[in-house]
Amino acid sequence: MNSNHSPKDVLFTPEFTQDPYPVYARMREEEPIAKLMFPDGQFGWMITRYEDAVEILKDNRFIKDMTKIYGSGSQSIFTNNMLFADPPDHRRLRGLVQQAFTPKLIEGMRGHIQQIADNLLDAVEGRDTIELIDDYAFPLPIIVISEILGVPIEDQEKFRTWSNSIIGASNAEEGPTVYQHMQEFTEYLGRWFEKVRREPGDDLISQLIVAEEAGERLSEQEIYGVVSLLIIAGHETTVNLIGNGILSLLQHPDQLRKLQENPELIKGAIEEMLRYNGPVEFSTSRWAGEDLEFRGHAMQKGDLIVVALDSADRDGAQFADPDLFDITRERSRHLAFGHGIHMCLGAPLARLEGEIAVNTLIRRFPNLRLRKDAGELEWRPGMIVRGVKAIPLSL
Repeated sequence: MNSNHSPKDVLFTPEFTQDPYPVYARMREEEPIAKLMFPDGQFGWMITRYEDAVEILKDNRFIKDMTKIYGSGSQSIFTNNMLFADPPDHRRLRGLVQQAFTPKLIEGMRGHIQQIADNLLDAVEGRDTIELIDDYAFPLPIIVISEILGVPIEDQEKFRTWSNSIIGASNAEEGPTVYQHMQEFTEYLGRWFEKVRREPGDDLISQLIVAEEAGERLSEQEIYGVVSLLIIAGHETTVNLIGNGILSLLQHPDQLRKLQENPELIKGAIEEMLRYNGPVEFSTSRWAGEDLEFRGHAMQKGDLIVVALDSADRDGAQFADPDLFDITRERSRHLAFGHGIHMCLGAPLARLEGEIAVNTLIRRFPNLRLRKDAGELEWRPGMIVRGVKAIPLSL
């Protein structure tokens, strides 16, 4: 990057998407709280330092409910959930689903998730190659979340199309396609909810529908919002944790070897994968709920605020040797799952899926290697997730 240019000049370019970390390093140094235009045409603030990020993520002056800024017409089924709610609605919505994601319940799924991982790798046994995302990193978490929710696993490719479209939407040209996919997703859920009302099971959607039927704290729109969030967030984070994590290991063969020889290091390895090249690059949107000052910057009510989580997790003021990938690093307080009341509900599940997926793959295929240069891999567009579209491997 030309040092005469502002680092903001290269934000969101293909070069930046390929490797954003040198740009983030300069932003943390030169303009850690930067006002800029985002790819969707909105002006707002980007926060790149760890300390500032933590402060923003827990400061209740920065709100998540966009209807307080733009009115009720701004909400869609994809924003009618706890991720875009402020207290007390946030507590009510999160409370209805968090019972399905307690650490004890998640740990009880270990054997079943291991079986899913083994079945997926059995299917590629005897082949010379594997496409990591299509063959393994995507199907594993979508099978798990489909089972938790009670939606048919055979519809997983539809979920993938809809999810990629909605998460990747960051400019006006994509608008019509995104709208179509949102409509298809909404109609699918409507049909599924009708089926569940007739024949409820013991899955999470059935529990939410029964709660709504009993008049217990959930509206129809909120059910759509919560379920769409769980389907999308319930697999996206893990897909990219597995993809980015395996990529980091392959780019650091000494660390790969260390983990293969010491599989008990997996918990720390997953934390380092989350910190080093996290699956969620940016926080979801916040807005200044009032005119305020933050670290000397005057922000007006309605200003958009986005935290660059992956930048904060490479901040040298918080992490020693932040650009070093070290699976034995002391447990770090990274922000890959966010911070504060909106911290990712599914973090225990994503961690467990990551642990099982990574250790099983490198144990069963100890000679894994990339089939193309890492610099040739194509990263996904968009303003939330950080992940590679495809990772071709030799077995």
